[in-house]
Amino acid sequence: GAAFEKKLRLGGGLSWLKTPYSQTELTVNENGQTILKTTYFKLAYLAAYADVVFYKTKRWQLSVPLQIGAGFTWRQDVPQYQLNQMDSRQFLFLYEPGITVQFKLTRWFGLGSDVAYRFTLKNNKKISEQLSSPTYSFKIMFWLDQLYFMVFPESDWSRKSGPATW
Repeated sequence: GAAFEKKLRLGGGLSWLKTPYSQTELTVNENGQTILKTTYFKLAYLAAYADVVFYKTKRWQLSVPLQIGAGFTWRQDVPQYQLNQMDSRQFLFLYEPGITVQFKLTRWFGLGSDVAYRFTLKNNKKISEQLSSPTYSFKIMFWLDQLYFMVFPESDWSRKSGPATW
């Protein structure tokens, strides 16, 4: 991502479901026999985000991140991602508003937390998984530029950009 005037951050990324979520069901194979078949639920999407800072002090920062994404859900026979098994894929749209809190313990080190709610729209009623849910994350943050400015205060970059006001 990129930051603009320390008030707006824009970026994007690729996300996927890491947890091996499986479902076993009775099915009939090509020989007409009833068998137990295990399939694995998969989810992958591209997302873009914008994060707007609306409150900032020496140590605290509050911002409102907004993420939108589009991708696919599908079931496959093996737990590892197999993109060649995406023939049953279904489109998925995500919208995730939230709030972020950051606290700077020092000029270059801090803690943070995100709380959001992920809304999902999927066009497959056969997929019973509830994908809309609250999300939480906790962060340990390092501002390497500020650490550099403190360690090398006489460098050309430190003189030009200088440390942020503390």
